[in-house]
Amino acid sequence: MVVDLVDVKDISPALFITGAIFILLIGSFLSLGVLRFFQENKRQGFIFLALSVASFVGLVASVNTWFA
Repeated sequence: MVVDLVDVKDISPALFITGAIFILLIGSFLSLGVLRFFQENKRQGFIFLALSVASFVGLVASVNTWFA
């Protein structure tokens, strides 16, 4: 059995923390949006989904700006 490991020694702590924070934001807003849709509160559901998309755009922009 061959195990391939991912080499993460070139990832800076700032990039790791930025990614972790944005992933937590995206996941939280996405799950809250889906929850609000199941609770039939469509306005808040759309707001949370829009915040999730905005967080993703912020992640892409910050990674392209500071870590490219």
